[in-house]
Parts: sequence; C-alpha cells; structure tokens
Amino acid sequence: MIETRPGLTVDSRPDWVKCGRCAELVYGKRFTRDLRVCPDCGEHARLTARERLDQLLDPGSETALRADPAPHDPLGFVDSRPYPERLDRARAETGMDEAAVCARGAIHGQPVVVAAMDFRFLGGSLGCAVGALVTAAADESLRTGIPLLLIPASGGARMQEGVLSLMQMAKTAHALAELDEAGVLVLSLITDPTYGGVAASFATLADVILIEPGARMGFAGPRVIEQTIGERLPEGFQTAEFLLEHGMVDTIVARPALRATLRHFLAVGGAKTGRRDGGRSGAASNGSDAKGLGAKGTAGDGPGGNESGANGSTSNGTDGSPAYGCASDEPTLDEPAGEPWEAVRLARHAGRPTMLDYAGRLLEDFHELHGDRIGADCPAIVGGIGRLDGRPVMLIGHQKGGDNLAERQYRKFGMATPAGFRKAARLMRLAAKLGLPVITLVDTPGANPGPDAERDGQAVAIAENLRLMARLATPIVTVITGEGGSGGALALAVADRVLIGEHGVYSVISPEGCAAILWKDPSAAPAAAAALRMGPRDLLRLGVVDRIVPEPPGGAHTDPGRAATLLRTALIPVLDELLALNRTRLLRERGERFRRFGAPEAARAEADRTEAARVESGHAETVRAEDVRADSVRAGSVRGDVARARPARVDVAPGEAARVEPVRAEAVPVEVAPVEGSAR
Repeated sequence: MIETRPGLTVDSRPDWVKCGRCAELVYGKRFTRDLRVCPDCGEHARLTARERLDQLLDPGSETALRADPAPHDPLGFVDSRPYPERLDRARAETGMDEAAVCARGAIHGQPVVVAAMDFRFLGGSLGCAVGALVTAAADESLRTGIPLLLIPASGGARMQEGVLSLMQMAKTAHALAELDEAGVLVLSLITDPTYGGVAASFATLADVILIEPGARMGFAGPRVIEQTIGERLPEGFQTAEFLLEHGMVDTIVARPALRATLRHFLAVGGAKTGRRDGGRSGAASNGSDAKGLGAKGTAGDGPGGNESGANGSTSNGTDGSPAYGCASDEPTLDEPAGEPWEAVRLARHAGRPTMLDYAGRLLEDFHELHGDRIGADCPAIVGGIGRLDGRPVMLIGHQKGGDNLAERQYRKFGMATPAGFRKAARLMRLAAKLGLPVITLVDTPGANPGPDAERDGQAVAIAENLRLMARLATPIVTVITGEGGSGGALALAVADRVLIGEHGVYSVISPEGCAAILWKDPSAAPAAAAALRMGPRDLLRLGVVDRIVPEPPGGAHTDPGRAATLLRTALIPVLDELLALNRTRLLRERGERFRRFGAPEAARAEADRTEAARVESGHAETVRAEDVRADSVRAGSVRGDVARARPARVDVAPGEAARVEPVRAEAVPVEVAPVEGSAR
C-alpha cells in the first residue's frame, strides 16, 4: 500500500483509495481528478515531483532543465550498506535520477522556472545533486529574468554526503541572493514535509511563501523537539495553520486554487527582460563601490581597488600567493589523537577556550554588543568590536559557557535561538557599514531545537543569515574552534576563508544522530564519526576548510593563552590578504567558493588535495599554496595553507576528552535527514 501522512492509502481493491485522516473511501478516478485531495475532509495527499509539474504547468509548455552531474559518492560512505546501493535502490523505486526535477514552463501563459522536490527519493534529502539542480534553476531565472518557483519536500540534509550536503544550503542561498539583486521574483510552495537544511535555506528565502493545507515545515523535526523538552507537542505544531499564525508563510492555498494563485503573482512579478550581463552579479549587498577594502589599521581605505592583491599578489592560492603560516617555532600538526571519535570528544571538551576567552586574548579593547533589536538577546551568540593587531574588526561567535555547568546552561550550550542569529546578522550589517572585516568563531552542537525557537522562526533566521553572508560587502573569516554542528554552525560560516582548529570538527549532523538513523543504533557513533569525515584533514581534502590552525599539545584546553596566540598568527595574514581585494572580486570569489561544492571539477580535484594534505609517518608535511597545483585550486582546492613547522607530538591524557553534560544536542540531533521515506 502507498501511505502518506496522515494522507491517503491505496486500498487493496483497484480504483479506490482510503483517506488516512477520515477513513472514507474515494473512487480512484475522482481522487485523481480532484488533484489527490480527499473530497470529504480536504486532506492533501503527497505528490511526486512529476505530478507537481503535470498539475501546475500548462500542457506542452514544459522544457526540462539539467545540471552538471554531481559526485556519485563523495565520502565513500558506508553504514549498513554502501551509499551507492541506496542511490541505486531509490532510482529503481522512483524512476528518478535524484530527489528534484527542474523545468521551464508556463502557468496560465505566465513563464516560470520550477524546481520541484520528491520526498520518495531518500526522503527528499538535500545533497550535492539536488543543490546543483536548484542552483541551475536559479541560474536559468537569473539568465532569463523569469520568476522561479520552488516546491520543497524534504526531511533535511543528506547525511551520506556529510558536510558537502551542508554546503548546499549556502550554495542555494547564494543563488537566491543573486536573484534578489537582479529583481527576479522567487515563489516557494511549501509541501509536506519540509524540514532541516531545506527549510533553513532556499525554501524560506522566497519573496512569497505559499503553503498547502496541513503541510509541515520547521528546522528541527517534532520528534527531536519532543526529545529535547520531554513532552508531547501540541496538536498542529509546525503545520500550515501554525506557520501562518506565527508569520512564517504568506498564505495557505488549497491545491485546486494553486494555478490561479500562482498566475496572480507571476503576472504581478512578471518576467524581466533577462540579465544584461548574462550571469553573475558583482554588486555589493550594501550598495558600496568596488574600492579596496583596506589594509591593516584601516576601516576600509586601503590599497586595493584592482583585481590583484597588494603588491600584485593573487589571492586564489596559485603561485604568487602570499605565503603565510606559523613561524618556525610553532608546533606542527600531528594526525588527530586516536580515531575520529576521539577527535569529536576533544572538540567537545568543556575546557576548550570559549568565544569570550578568545575575545579577551585576541583583541584589544573588545566591546560586546547586545540584542537583535526585535525583543531578545540570545546569550549563545556573543559579538562586538575590538582591534586585532591594531585593526578594527567585528568578532562574532558561539558562546558555549566553558566548564561551568550553570554558565553552560545559561548560554544554552552554544545552541543559538533565532534571536542569536538575528543579533549576528545585525552586527554583520554594522560591520559592512563601517568597513570592518568580520571574524566568526564557531563552536556549537547545532541550532537550538526547542519549541520556542520554532515559533520564532529558526529555519528562517538561519536561511537569512546564509543569504546575508553570501553577499556581505566586507571580508568574512570563520574559525571552527571546536564543534561545528549542522546549520547552527553554517549560519556563522558562509565566509571567504574557513579555518579550523587542529582538534575541531564540522559536520552536517552529530555522529550520535547519524548512528541512530542509519545504523539504528546510537552506540555506533564512532563508526558514524569516521564515515562522516568530519575531522580537519578530511575537511581540508574536501575543500571545506582552507587551513588548519595548530593547537597546543593535547588541545586548546591545555593552554588557552597559547591557543589564542596560534590563532592570532593564523588570522592576521588571512585578513591582510582579503582586505587587499576590491569588493567586486571579494564577492565573486565568495560565490564561486560555495558554488564549487558538489561540482564535478571539485570532485576531480580531491585527489590532488588529498596528496597535498598528506601526513607522513613521523613528519607533518603541511601544504602551502604553491604546493597545490594551480588547476586543482581553480577547481576548488585549498585556497589557503596549513602551517609548515617542525614535528611535534600531541599527547592527550585519557581523561582529557571527557564528554559534556547530557543536556547537549548530540543526543537529539538538530538536523536529521529521513532516509528512504522515513518521516520525522
């Protein structure tokens, strides 16, 4: 039988369907004629992506859109069975290549570009291929000026593609930011269910958001929230009616009225004449010009203003890049102590320096700024202005609270609410206004999964940060100082350069959450940690991070002062490099950075990055820009360098990597992608 939630079920007798809500039998032909809506109770059954296009587009108007093929299995992921086997099974069962289809067509004669998702394909999860398809649809709208219609149906990010799946959130957000700048209308039709990374990216970045009756949308799924609060959620939580009441959507539209409603907005939004420049926008999001962004000790009047860096040096990691790294007396990078699971435990160590610890040690004259200016101040996000080596900067980061339990609870264990992300956005806009570079320090299990966060628009707050950072007209440098968990980390990490501490981790989901879903056993977390490739060296090979920052022997918690000194040494040359760029180039390269994730050429370049980032037994040979082949760099390889230094041991005492309090989000994964149709 074919089931939906609460939905309709195909009865064993042909030509009849049984409504899962009211249990009435409906004649099959009538059910199809009524667009798979129960005539008795109005329940909207789920549709395939093909059915969506057939129902919405004018007959004969559809032209399929394609995207470049994405990597088949970028991580070599294996849980109870290899990821390629899951893909083959999904393709055989659905007849689809991936979880989305894109087309150009018309609705009542109004041209439109459509990207529709299909929940049957691995839960509609967002992976590299889906990210490429959505981006291709947005690019077609940008090229032609035709409005874009997004139809999401997803459980979240695709765990089997790890952090590359997370990067698709930023990639699609950047594509929609370009449509904003070009004045192209974007519509979103929310269908059941829409969760996780899809809800926190392109699904909620539309100009007008429509939703079908009863459809559910949120960042954290109801099961995760109930595990967090230890009680049942009220009836109707996260449904269309709830979302309309809380201001998350524009209107609820029953399926029979969709074509007429869409025609109205398409006629008003109208197809533009197309982009005169035929593609990428170079306009700065705050209307600033293309002058240089400034050098050390300035707020934006430095020597840039051309396509090269200072003294003619380039900034893309090819030969001629300024060679930067730790001095010869800095510790080298050994392989992470123990297995990947030990790296996770070290990243979570309660004694690791916090955002405020680093603010006090990195910056002179740091002044914290508070509030989202709407009505709240989330203590899990801290930000303010100070000086790094004499240069004014905006520092923003997650504040976990250190090793004091009461402080950690007050800081929500670094799990930000929408107020925290909105505060961060306010400070970023201020930085762009003043010409200050932004430094973000990421250390979080993920975004806050509580019911209040959902009521306040957690998915929207994250999505808006992704879009803002994609086009923010000032340099952004992110440092993952500990744990980079899911969309809550990415909301502060859409940056020009991403650094990571030697014992940091970055992942689309916690190992415990991944193990619970794919292995059906939370105790398989160590295996999940290895499969997710969430450690620094794997992230460097994937091109997700640009540089690994050394830590004191045993980890940053053993000597916070030394850890801050090492971080300062890494940050200063990165800022010098970025501040030498003009705004046009800065924004173009930032966009190209995230568009590369999941692109075929990036997959081909991984072998080069793997070789460049290798660590030989007994000697940590670390990569500099000139060690990476230029063609690998152009295809998305390392755009920074890891410090070259003499070998040093990293010893970790058995008790040093103690796990933190059980209140943490790793037991209740924030963003969990349903697999093979399992709803959350």
